[in-house]
Amino acid sequence: MSIEQRLAELGITLPEPAAPVAAYVPAVEANGLLHISGQISFAEDGSLIKGRLGENMELEAGQAAARRCGIMLLAQIKAALGSLDRVERIVKLGVFVNSHGDFIDQPKVANGASELMQEVFGEVGRHARSAVGVPVLPLGVAVEVDAVVQIRP
Repeated sequence: MSIEQRLAELGITLPEPAAPVAAYVPAVEANGLLHISGQISFAEDGSLIKGRLGENMELEAGQAAARRCGIMLLAQIKAALGSLDRVERIVKLGVFVNSHGDFIDQPKVANGASELMQEVFGEVGRHARSAVGVPVLPLGVAVEVDAVVQIRP
């Protein structure tokens, strides 16, 4: 089954890849790895998912925001490679969670993106990961996720 078929089976429609908001490119391919710049949390309607975990956002909403970052990562990967079937392995996700100083469940928030990669790619979607709490993210979003992906030629 192709990854496109898997996405359809999961009911996932990829959005248009977000344009960079500063002086960087969305993806860089080097030595068989595709590095995807941090993708911020956009809702399905294109609005930003804003908030701070442990202050004005609940864990489940944070997980959903991380999942939406993962969906935008998939859109960026597809735009860079032409096909998600070129993904050989999701190597690493870096997850940044806008969170209050007392909030300690950043890994649970990050699962929103991690579980998506495993749903879409199966075993090759299992990856190394960082989950970091930060006091603020660009544009006030709740979550930002970047990725390193091993690719087929």
